[in-house]
Amino acid sequence: MAVGDWVEVNDKMQKGYAYQLLVPMGEQFDSTFVPHHTPEEMLAMGVFEGKYLNDCTNEFPADWYASARLSDQPDISCNYFGTKSRQPLSVWQQKGWIYGPDPRGWFQWYCRYFTGRRLPDVDEKQIKRWRGFARHAGQIRANCEPGDIFCRRRQRQALLQWAYDPLI
Repeated sequence: MAVGDWVEVNDKMQKGYAYQLLVPMGEQFDSTFVPHHTPEEMLAMGVFEGKYLNDCTNEFPADWYASARLSDQPDISCNYFGTKSRQPLSVWQQKGWIYGPDPRGWFQWYCRYFTGRRLPDVDEKQIKRWRGFARHAGQIRANCEPGDIFCRRRQRQALLQWAYDPLI
């Protein structure tokens, strides 16, 4: 994948969508968007019960999947903290949290942003949502002893799923 390449998407949720990579992978992020983990790291640590982007292996780099903790069925043991920490996609759709051409939500947007796609209006919304999620880190700091990574496991799993450091 290189700048200028077009990525064609044909997976279970999206067919016939294409986007162009405008910047080098993992570079030129908005100055207010500083994720702690790459999509590859997140998939390897264990997110979304192992059931996310499983059918998107042609869209994203193969090395993202080499160490990914994946499952054919949602399996909380695939999650880094071994706890469920997500709502069904139908809830996201009902609440209007799905923006632009990313029918799977924030993490799909992040993967595409990371690879080099830029859509200014969508990017601005998703980065604003990411910044707002930081409140969960504050709740962990306020309610957990330093070093107790099992305190508020569900919130920590959620932080990881938004590319924040869950071990704060």
